[in-house]
Amino acid sequence: MIKRRAWQEELEIVDRTMKAISGITDPEELVEAYWTGIGDLLPIMDFVALSRRGERPPNFLVTRSSRFTEHFNPWTQRDRLPRLTGGILGELIHANKPVIIDDLPSRLSVDDPGYFYLQGFERLVALPHYDSGESLNVSVMLIQPGFEVDRTMIPIMHWQSALFGRGTQNLVLRNQLADVLAELDRELQAVGAIQRSLLPSTLPTIPGFDLAAYYQTSARAGGDYYDFFPLGDGGWGLFIADVSGHGTPAAVLMAITHAIAHSQPGTHAPPGSLLGYLNSQLARTYTRGGTFVTAFYAVLNPKARTLTYAVAGHNPPRLVRGDRVVSLDEIGSLPLGIDANQVYEQATISLEPSDLLLLYTDGITEAMAPAKDGSRELFGQDRLDGLLLGRHAGAANTAEETIAQVREAVAVFSENAPPTDDRTLIAIRCV
Repeated sequence: MIKRRAWQEELEIVDRTMKAISGITDPEELVEAYWTGIGDLLPIMDFVALSRRGERPPNFLVTRSSRFTEHFNPWTQRDRLPRLTGGILGELIHANKPVIIDDLPSRLSVDDPGYFYLQGFERLVALPHYDSGESLNVSVMLIQPGFEVDRTMIPIMHWQSALFGRGTQNLVLRNQLADVLAELDRELQAVGAIQRSLLPSTLPTIPGFDLAAYYQTSARAGGDYYDFFPLGDGGWGLFIADVSGHGTPAAVLMAITHAIAHSQPGTHAPPGSLLGYLNSQLARTYTRGGTFVTAFYAVLNPKARTLTYAVAGHNPPRLVRGDRVVSLDEIGSLPLGIDANQVYEQATISLEPSDLLLLYTDGITEAMAPAKDGSRELFGQDRLDGLLLGRHAGAANTAEETIAQVREAVAVFSENAPPTDDRTLIAIRCV
């Protein structure tokens, strides 16, 4: 009779084993550490483990055996495991319940497929590991003549074995999920790299104007987009857009918007016409299920120092002039992609020396402070205007310095939390 240890000794062995396996991430290493610990608790010298997971019935695999002369990793060396059909082991793997056989020699024949693993043993205890109610794996304890297990231990052994089997499978699934997520992240990084390649590699040089831009996605890829289009007579088109949603879907629509905007060179003026063309193409073919694109597009005439613009549901840019902020919200229409027949009106403003124009997406104003008392505060347009009018945002500041100040203020406000939305800034200082 295999006798149990004193409960204090058993508790010490179990605790030591649980500590040993608590940080293991490799399933094979987990099994080895577990059975080493259990071997101290209950000396089981002979065993065979079976699995029909992923096998076509009635086939099954022998994944472990005390009679193996070479150790195989069931997860990485599956093709080297013995594949059997039928016999006593076949009955055990398909029994779907615990099985105890006390007369093994009388039931085992030399032509049984499992003869090699069962020959010489008096009895066995087979404990299934269930998955959705099916015993896809079975651990078989083999008992030599003259020995017997305390049968009062079998229920708790079944419980422990099944829970460990479930834990091992969960670890396998976790590792598989980690591998899939890593591959997905590599793909998202590639999408993000492609997306960034669509943005201007350099900012244009416009006489009389100082420019700076900043772009940050909340995920590997995002839906913000900005661009500059060279026009005749030294003019420039200034474009900023924000696709609804986040991540890869928004990045795909951003790329489509970029492609449409570049599909007809020389047609980027007047602003209302370009937005109308983008809107028609997006609404008729690409936007579905409430997807849309907010956009602001302006034509800058450096010689006349005028800005003619049209707005498609986008945040009104801020024009800082002296001690006031002018919101470019005199006109406005639906975002792109909602109504294919939408008409986009235009407005024109004159620019003066020292004027500062800031274009931005709502990832700036909708940046959130950490939750307090169950509520969260947005950075907001008023806070942005106050920053632009502050003593650190005077006329002497460059466009780059202005963007740096906005970024710092948002970071301090949100306590450097990762952005929940894409953030884009374009600053233009009239000099």
